[in-house]
Amino acid sequence: MLRQVTPGRYDAYESLLRALASPASGQVWMLLWHGQAGSPDAQYGTMEVDGHAYAPCVTSAQELSASGWNRSYEVVDGLEVARALYPDRYGLWLNPHAPGGGVGIPWLDLRRIATGLDRQPPGPLRLSEPAIEIPQFYALLTQNAHRTPAVRSLRRAWVQPALGAPYLAIGLDVYDATPASVAAVRTMMQNSVGAVPDGLPVSTVALSDALDPVAMWLRAHARPFYDREAHAAPAQAPAAGYGYPPAGDRY
Repeated sequence: MLRQVTPGRYDAYESLLRALASPASGQVWMLLWHGQAGSPDAQYGTMEVDGHAYAPCVTSAQELSASGWNRSYEVVDGLEVARALYPDRYGLWLNPHAPGGGVGIPWLDLRRIATGLDRQPPGPLRLSEPAIEIPQFYALLTQNAHRTPAVRSLRRAWVQPALGAPYLAIGLDVYDATPASVAAVRTMMQNSVGAVPDGLPVSTVALSDALDPVAMWLRAHARPFYDREAHAAPAQAPAAGYGYPPAGDRY
């Protein structure tokens, strides 16, 4: 599988991720920079590629021998190491000693392994403002959001995964994540998706998720199409010269 992963071969890369996520095939030999396997002071090695951090590993006992590594190592499931690394934004680098330098798994893909590959879209993602016109859906969703006190604001993005169909993502900004609020927001979406045209996939993402790539893009680039607090703010009379710089300013 490693030999099949080349630039643009997202299908082969996805197969590699699935193999890493499987307990039957996903064991890796983690290279320890300090300590022994199982000891409290055990520490994975680190490497940096293009400004991103990775923990190096090898994929078999044979590769361990070929690497020349003379310190300790730890054999773990790929799922376990993914859960350990991604919260600190560390990726996993497979067989860095191999011809060509091996294959790197960025932390966002380790997050997919840890949380379920089918629950997160395969990257790299192309994100943009939605161009599709569905005013009935947005109007109904806005109306239902206003009736759902848990919702602070809503944003939207058009997401094109590396594999699979593009979809509309709705970013949910909520005041709290209590079970009652989660249930209310789920009901809001269920009562709104009936206005979505047939065949258009719609997904939701919590804007509070600091590690979700769609949520990160929405927070940085998308303005809310519904904002409860702005909606509730009293209207103000426009200042003199509204829309234009004051007299005397030069640009």
